[in-house]
Amino acid sequence: MLKIGIIGAGRIGQVHAESITKYVKEAEVKSIADVYLNDQVKEWAANMGITEVYNDYKKILEDKEIDAVLICSSTDTHSPISIEAINAGKHVFCEKPIDHDVERIKNVIKALESSKVKYQVGFNRRFDHNFRAVKEAVAAGKIGQPHILKITSRDPMPPAVEYIKVSGGMFLDMTIHDFDMVRYLLDSEVEEVYAQGAVLVDKRIGEEGDIDTAIITMKMENGALAVIDNSRQAAYGYDQRAEVFGSKGQVAAYNDTTSTAELSNADGVTKEKPLFFFLERYMQAYAQEIREFIEAITQDKEVPVGAVDGLKPVLIGLAAKKSIEENRPVKISEISF
Repeated sequence: MLKIGIIGAGRIGQVHAESITKYVKEAEVKSIADVYLNDQVKEWAANMGITEVYNDYKKILEDKEIDAVLICSSTDTHSPISIEAINAGKHVFCEKPIDHDVERIKNVIKALESSKVKYQVGFNRRFDHNFRAVKEAVAAGKIGQPHILKITSRDPMPPAVEYIKVSGGMFLDMTIHDFDMVRYLLDSEVEEVYAQGAVLVDKRIGEEGDIDTAIITMKMENGALAVIDNSRQAAYGYDQRAEVFGSKGQVAAYNDTTSTAELSNADGVTKEKPLFFFLERYMQAYAQEIREFIEAITQDKEVPVGAVDGLKPVLIGLAAKKSIEENRPVKISEISF
C-alpha cells in the first residue's frame, strides 16, 4: 500500500483525501499539510483517520515513508512545490494547472527529464465514466472520422469574487478542463482558437477583468472542428455534456442525475435535474484518476495525464485570452513555449 501525503487541505485537498480513504484501497493518506492549518482542519483530518497534520509541507517531503504527494495547494505554489517534490524523489500528482506561466511549467518538465518519478496532472474529467465511453467509441472508429465536437460546461453558481482575483481567469480556471477534453476526445492538438466572451452573470466578475460566459471555437490538426460553450451559472445545476459527430455517426454523453426516473402526467413530462455540483458529479472520477496514478507507480507505466498534457491546455487558454483581447483567431503557435 502506497503512503500518500497531501499538500493543501482546502476543498480539493479534502476531496482527494475523502475519495482515497473511501474508494482507493491501494493507498493510505499518511499526512496532510496546509499553511492555513486550523482546528477545523485538524478535526476533519482526525475524522478521516489522518493523524499527521502539519502547517509546513516540507515535513511531508522529508518523510521517507511517503511514496507520493498530491499537490492541492493554491495554483501559484504548484510548480515550485512540484520541483521540490521531484527533487525529493516523491511521485507527484499535481492538481491543474501546473502553473499559469508557461516558463514555470517548462521548468517542471525539465526537472522531470533527469528524474524517474511519476508526475500526473489532475484533469479528472478524463476519468469520468460518461466521457471515457465517448472517448472509447471515437477511438474504436465507431463514428468514423470525427468532424465536430461540442462541449457544454456550465457551473451551477459563480465562484466568489475573491477567487476570481487569483484564478487566472475563466479560461485558465474553468475552461481549462474543456480544453483538455477537446484534446482527449479527439486525440488531436488544437491548431487555432477563436473566443468570444461576455459578462452576463455577475458584473463584479467583469470589474475584475474576467468574463463569465464564453463560446470558443477551435480548428484541430486532424481537420475536425470543436466548440465549447461555458457559463458560470446554470440555474438547473451542473451542466456537463459532450457530443462527437463523425462521418459514420455520433456519440454523446449527457448529464448525470440522481435517478433516471421520468414522470409523465397531465402537467407534462418531467425528470431529475443534473447533479448540482462537481463533488457529486465527479467523486468517482477523482478516485479513478488516483487509482491509475498508483498503477503507474506500482507497475512502472506511463501516467495517463503527464506534464506535457498539463502544458497544452494552458497554451490553449492563453491563446483564447489573446483572442478575446485582440478580437481575432489565434494560432497556438503564436503562444511562446
